[in-house]
Amino acid sequence: MSNVYVSDFVYALGSRKTHVTESEAAGRLLSSAEDLESAGFAWHHLCEPGESAYGLAEAVTAQLAESGRLTGIDAIVYATCLPLNGNIGDPGEFARTRDVKHLMDFPASRLQADFGLTDAVVLGLNQQACTAMPGSVRLAGALLAAEPSWRKVLCVTADRFPDGAIYEQAYNLISDGGAACLVGREPEGFRLVSAHQITNGALGQATDDETVGSYFSFTHRLFRESLDRAGLTVADVDWVVTQNTNDKAWQILARLLGVPLDRVWFPSMPDAGHIISADNIVNLAQLIASGQLRPGQRVVLMMAGFGLNWQSLILEAV
Repeated sequence: MSNVYVSDFVYALGSRKTHVTESEAAGRLLSSAEDLESAGFAWHHLCEPGESAYGLAEAVTAQLAESGRLTGIDAIVYATCLPLNGNIGDPGEFARTRDVKHLMDFPASRLQADFGLTDAVVLGLNQQACTAMPGSVRLAGALLAAEPSWRKVLCVTADRFPDGAIYEQAYNLISDGGAACLVGREPEGFRLVSAHQITNGALGQATDDETVGSYFSFTHRLFRESLDRAGLTVADVDWVVTQNTNDKAWQILARLLGVPLDRVWFPSMPDAGHIISADNIVNLAQLIASGQLRPGQRVVLMMAGFGLNWQSLILEAV
């Protein structure tokens, strides 16, 4: 992947910003607000009833269009965590007509048409849960390797919980949100050094406690195997950009992995909670904006999700 680059990190959140205490009072949580606040959470973002996951995808793609970066797109990889967000048709119309096309109104195709990306093919990616965004970047890199004439792939993720859902999973406060980035051949942003995934399907329906119990061992394994694949050591890593999960978990993991805690980066957590598949992009965008990143520095992006899946990317700043 030495000639593949990742750039243009953008994101959008549900329009209703709500404090964890408000969500506790509204019955959206399983844990107490006090417990979630002690884990580092404070606010999260919910879509209003009229806002859709596709609206989040439109919002992030529009940001790229407005910046003039949405040109020469050869493919769109549209990643969703929840299968229901992979269809923007009306299930009620299927019930009325018994016509399954209402279950196959694909958001990736709609995005291609709405933004005039007429030369782009579309691919939908799901069943990777919260790890779908790094999974889409890995897939984009593979597509560029397989298609020598292609220059650029748009990666988009967008998810919102259905109205009435519990906004907590595995003791994490959830936000509705979307994110996007570009994967291409021009040397800009970050060079994609390597990508790695672990799946343990036997834990596909793990309880919250089982998920937490497996988190440390599999995250440690993912990190070590990712470095081995890239021929790197811990000393070669400048930043670990992770998902927004219990801040005490990363106090433990940093010691296990041998990474200085001040190099583990997830500053969006108090304001945004766990943004389904978008955490890495949001936190990486904030690392870039902080001015602390230097050319040549290596960044490891890490995500865990149901399925159970763990995925990572190693990026090198250009």
